[in-house]
Amino acid sequence: MRGVGPKTAPLRLDSISYEALRRQVLRRDSWRCQLCGSMSNLEVHHKQFRSHSGDDSELNMITLCTACHSQTHRSDLA
Repeated sequence: MRGVGPKTAPLRLDSISYEALRRQVLRRDSWRCQLCGSMSNLEVHHKQFRSHSGDDSELNMITLCTACHSQTHRSDLA
């Protein structure tokens, strides 16, 4: 039986690559909050938190407005 190897660190992008990815996610989501449809105060949210092994990938990110982003984090803590 083979042992379980060490966990691999999630992909972390440098600041320039991360900004390019963030803009790609905003474009993909048509510059709209994916919960309420707002087009202002937009942020990009990691669906699986980086602190929980979430990576910096387009599949793990979603566009949310500040209010929905805050609500999402409050809900995750409950």
